[in-house]
Amino acid sequence: MALNKLTPNLMVEDVNRTVEFYHDILGFEFVMGVIEELQEILTSYQQDRSLDYAMMKCGNVEIMFQAERSLARTLPVLKGKEIGGTFTLYMELDDVSDLYAKVKGTVTVVKDLHTTFYGMREFYIEDCNGYILTFAEAA
Repeated sequence: MALNKLTPNLMVEDVNRTVEFYHDILGFEFVMGVIEELQEILTSYQQDRSLDYAMMKCGNVEIMFQAERSLARTLPVLKGKEIGGTFTLYMELDDVSDLYAKVKGTVTVVKDLHTTFYGMREFYIEDCNGYILTFAEAA
């Protein structure tokens, strides 16, 4: 067996707010969204349309976001679970210093840009849902 891809699906309170955070702050592009009640798929973001699901992409990184009510309906085991995570999403990129300079002051920085003992330059932020994102590049 070989796994081919991992795309996290994060439970969020407000999909539209999350799409705007990832687009405006981090430079992700909108791939698709769903308005669940209508079972309508959108291929371009429309701010006035309330989304239950969205997929965003930046380079080779894809992340899905699903509204709490929608995801709990699909997977009842998630009903009542807290949004946010006890894990981090670790993303490698070119020019981590540039991204750090761009986002510092506009997001909650959990850990400032630093060089690790294992040879990576990285920093941690909290997204608008409480998820921890790590951005890194080889030092």
